[in-house]
Amino acid sequence: MRACFVDAGGALADVMERLRRPADMAVTVNRQPDITSDELPALLAGHEIAIIDHTHLPTAIAKRCEALRHVVFLGTGARSYMNPEELEAECGIRVHIIKGYGDTAVAEMAFALMWAAAKGLAFMDRGIRAGEWRRTDGVELTRKTVGLIGFGGIGAEMARLCNGAGMRVIAWNRTPREAPGVEFVDLDTLLAESHVVSLHLLLSDETRGFLSAERIARMRPGAIFVNTARGAITDEAALARAAESGAIGHIALDVYSEEPLPPGHPLSKVERATLAAHSAFRTPEASDNLIEAALEHCRRIARGG
Repeated sequence: MRACFVDAGGALADVMERLRRPADMAVTVNRQPDITSDELPALLAGHEIAIIDHTHLPTAIAKRCEALRHVVFLGTGARSYMNPEELEAECGIRVHIIKGYGDTAVAEMAFALMWAAAKGLAFMDRGIRAGEWRRTDGVELTRKTVGLIGFGGIGAEMARLCNGAGMRVIAWNRTPREAPGVEFVDLDTLLAESHVVSLHLLLSDETRGFLSAERIARMRPGAIFVNTARGAITDEAALARAAESGAIGHIALDVYSEEPLPPGHPLSKVERATLAAHSAFRTPEASDNLIEAALEHCRRIARGG
């Protein structure tokens, strides 16, 4: 049995080669970071397992990968790149995801985006680079309310950080949860009371477009919105309009429906915005956790699990 890491690039390739044990199955590591879907059948020839970081795997392409039986997706957002149900039903290919590897890294990014938004750092940075001295009034977050939409591992880490900063933490989750220092409320209450709303849902058919224009309109006037989950969970056009009008004080985003964000995209023109390049999970610690988890999936598959 053989695996192929189809889009490792340089950094993750180095991690894979460092962590792979001599007894592990052979792994073909493609150091080319950007590969098209049409190139996958040739690259995956003779490989039963595809390890995928960011490459789209349409079902029609998967049908041409005759040996392929498993996909190990590096993260939880496989649906952004493939249709797991179709792959299993039509191709007999099982998709495995990896949870928890970057909970701390992503929560720290959400925390950092929240503070950057509250202090207007991106606005001032853009001004200084353009030769302008655009001082802005910041917001003190101590004793303010942060509302977490979704309370998995990342949400729990964000709650820990916000509790440590002296914030009131409220949360809404689709299934009941309890956690020290967190008050669980209904969604309307969270949107109305939160000075900061931070999104931590997985993307699925049920959550696609979850933060609609109607729900955005229910947010507290001037609130900060942070998204380190998936862009498709939100109505991005409505977010842009709300920030431009001042209904939302600031949007701070690490994820987008289309990535990379195309030049001239409406979000890139919003002044009350801090934008990152889907990099929350990119830390050495998270990368080690991620690749070790991928290798463990391969070991389990090799054992027949």
